[in-house]
Amino acid sequence: MAESRTKPRKERTENANRRRRQLLDAAKRSILAHGLARTTLATVAEEAGLSQGVAAFYFKSKNGLLAETLRDLYSQYEVLWMGALERAGSDPRDQLSALIATDFEAKACGPKVLPLWFAFWGELRFSAQYAEVAQEFDQRRREALTRVWDALIQNGASGDADELCDWMETLTDGYWQHLHIAPGGMTRARAERAARVCLARLVPALVGSIDADK
Repeated sequence: MAESRTKPRKERTENANRRRRQLLDAAKRSILAHGLARTTLATVAEEAGLSQGVAAFYFKSKNGLLAETLRDLYSQYEVLWMGALERAGSDPRDQLSALIATDFEAKACGPKVLPLWFAFWGELRFSAQYAEVAQEFDQRRREALTRVWDALIQNGASGDADELCDWMETLTDGYWQHLHIAPGGMTRARAERAARVCLARLVPALVGSIDADK
């Protein structure tokens, strides 16, 4: 009897997760096709092949859906860079190199992702929901980067960990913007190499240790 009661609940949960995944993916496609302002529950439902009522059931409103879409975008990015850190091992130079590589993967800044980042970032000043989501994920990223830079400083790099974090994030943001605005003039591989060279020059102790000539 216990199994018969729990199985339907499990199936309902799985179905709900599937629907939410459908709608979040559809929201991203809608933003790419229509822009953030013109994305609605109706355009998302159409992209997902579901009724608008289903979209409203799971996310209540357009703002709720878009805030969760931004959270999903950050979550997928976080899985990428956290996984890279874990695979890199304990050497902070390897960790830094892995983070740079991950920042220029297609899953982080490819043509189907960058327009989403910039669409949401353009609204951070005007949406407390978006700003709250961004702050949550940015804080975890900052804490992880600070730990890496603190370890590098102990191993001979000079500078302040907070300032070095700023440099690294500014490089990434700048190259992402270049890739977004003028994709014909920059490639992800070229942007990654340029970021490596710049960091190696800013922090001479890293020369040769983060594949500056990659």
